[in-house]
Amino acid sequence: MKAEVAQQRSLLDLAGLDAELGRLAHRATHLPEQQRYQELETSQRAVADRLAVLALGLEDLDAQIAKLESEVDAVRKREDRDRGLLDSGSISDSKQLAELQHELGTLERRQASLEDSLLDVMERREQLAAQQAGEQSALDAVDADLAAARQARDVALADVEQARTDSAARRAELAAGVDAELLALYERQRSASGIGAGRLMGGRCGACRIELDRGELARITAAPADDVLRCGECGAILLRLTDS
Repeated sequence: MKAEVAQQRSLLDLAGLDAELGRLAHRATHLPEQQRYQELETSQRAVADRLAVLALGLEDLDAQIAKLESEVDAVRKREDRDRGLLDSGSISDSKQLAELQHELGTLERRQASLEDSLLDVMERREQLAAQQAGEQSALDAVDADLAAARQARDVALADVEQARTDSAARRAELAAGVDAELLALYERQRSASGIGAGRLMGGRCGACRIELDRGELARITAAPADDVLRCGECGAILLRLTDS
């Protein structure tokens, strides 16, 4: 195939834009802002999980407190009733009086035990509530950081997308001016290996970076300037261009 040197030079520009588009596509999926956002999401889930565990613990302690308070109330009512009977003087039988006094002593010990248990559970609840408040503050801070990270990520993604749009527009404009047959050859090679064309740099292919042997270089050097040559190693279109 033959193509004007200017057409071949256009392929070099096209390859440059394709490389840029590839870099932008990679950047879009490897943004530091996205990584930071994902790290904060992980932190947010961890704090939320700890808060959920604390909430369950508080619910359990609240149930224990309600049960103990009910039992303490029941014991107090029973003690008040027995003490009222004792103070009323209505019981004259010594055996009944002894039994009533014994029951009052038992109730007093039972009430003291229940109140100790209640105090212990309430102290544990206070500790859990303090942990819950600390974790909630941590969650609020992570939420704020996450919102800021989301905004930074969205801005970075928008910048990348704008750069991709601009590069794609320049590519389309450039490709429109390339000979259809030459462009088709370039696109086939790009689809096959990822790089459609590369500049000959000294004795090295700019696409695969492999050093060409002397026989191949002699063949390339002897070929007319408008010959479209291919790298014998990678198949990319080999562009013999001067800086001018």
